[in-house]
Amino acid sequence: MTTTSEKLTDKEEETMLLLWEHGPCTVKDLLQYYSEPRPHINTASSFVRSLEAKGYVGHQQGRYGSYNYFAIKSKSDYRRNAISKMIGRYFGNCFSMVSQLVEDEQIDACQLEQLLDMVKNKRH
Repeated sequence: MTTTSEKLTDKEEETMLLLWEHGPCTVKDLLQYYSEPRPHINTASSFVRSLEAKGYVGHQQGRYGSYNYFAIKSKSDYRRNAISKMIGRYFGNCFSMVSQLVEDEQIDACQLEQLLDMVKNKRH
């Protein structure tokens, strides 16, 4: 049995984003949501089957024998796990990540204060 800790390819992640936004849906319906150039239906079907094998997607048989695919793992759970992995892999800890964001001017003082408030409120 596989777990949802397996890394997703860029196309699998794109497919998950589409399922979170538009799912449940068939692969044929999913195709309309991809940006150009859209993958061939067989390719999109491979993405979905791979996601299902990795434990991210489930399916239910719909009308006329088609399958409706849906996300099993929530977007917030996936995001939390991805951020944790990125922080660990590239920054070693949260402080160095925030420092880099400040240095790159990607976060300002007001946003830092909001983050601090979130941390303080979480501890109480």
